[in-house]
Amino acid sequence: MPDLQLTLPARAENVAVVRHALGGLGDALDLDPEAISDVKLAVTEACTNVVLHAYTDGEGDLEVTADVTGDGSIAIAVRDAGRGMVPRPDSPGLGLGLPLIASLAEQLEVGGDTGAATEVRMVFRLAAESAT
Repeated sequence: MPDLQLTLPARAENVAVVRHALGGLGDALDLDPEAISDVKLAVTEACTNVVLHAYTDGEGDLEVTADVTGDGSIAIAVRDAGRGMVPRPDSPGLGLGLPLIASLAEQLEVGGDTGAATEVRMVFRLAAESAT
């Protein structure tokens, strides 16, 4: 069972709900505030991509799961059941979301079904490695 699991309508106002839930998870587990800030920024980008690009008819779900691992990391997945990653010439964004996520995350994987659904999987280090 994930430490956090949300399924919400893919609407702009629910991106803030996801951010607040991640902040609450960070507070509850006493995680590094700076690390959680990076997590929230990257997940905001992934969720915004779902809101803007996943559903051509505007209706669908945004799913987010988060697991804090025993090795000092948090693994997060953002999923949709939309149209998949296809070119969109009328895109309202600048195309900087995935590069930003990649710069913040320790690991980033993007996958999905052919023509439908996308999953963005991110892993973040929560604490600086200790020097020995």
